[in-house]
Amino acid sequence: MVGTIAAEFLIEHLKAKQIGTIIYDEIPAVVAIHQGGLHHPYGVFYDDKYKLAIIYAMTAPQGSEWKFAEVVADVARQLKAKELISLEGVGSTAEQDGSKVFYFAASAAKDKEFKKLGIEKLGEGIIMGITSALLVKSPVPVTCIFAETHTNLPDSKAAAKLIEALDGYLDLEVDYQPLIAMAAKFEEKLKKILQQSRVAADERDKKTLSYVG
Repeated sequence: MVGTIAAEFLIEHLKAKQIGTIIYDEIPAVVAIHQGGLHHPYGVFYDDKYKLAIIYAMTAPQGSEWKFAEVVADVARQLKAKELISLEGVGSTAEQDGSKVFYFAASAAKDKEFKKLGIEKLGEGIIMGITSALLVKSPVPVTCIFAETHTNLPDSKAAAKLIEALDGYLDLEVDYQPLIAMAAKFEEKLKKILQQSRVAADERDKKTLSYVG
């Protein structure tokens, strides 16, 4: 969930305003209540200073990746986006402190940009989920930035590396001093949301079984 943590940090850091919500009937209805406010599972936010739209996804729409990618592409078309940037985590078994960052883009011009930033291109790997569907179907150019993760839980350090790479790429003037602390706060919140979602899913399954019985 490093992409989710990174997106939420960007929304708070840039004070981006919510301009829309994606409601998709084939995805289980889940919302979060945080600090007394309602958080939609799929929100669209916009920062006017950098002309940057952020699609925030609380959970992955498993089983509906192709259709959801079409929704994301449609949002990009409506906003006349020039580029889609996907922030993802990639599992790593390497025992090391910190996360390495990679990128993938089909454009040779992007290769030059990321080379200047010292970010290595992903040479081999399997990309899954919405990002893979967007790479295949999106009419808007897609750039992917990946950070290695070292845990099965949300990884705030990897999310911070994504933000650092994105800042270099888009020149967002991110203040890195509070970055790790804020990312850790988002990680803790997401852990609680995941725990509550599991409890809700268990309760739903119990009710389903009782109805069948």
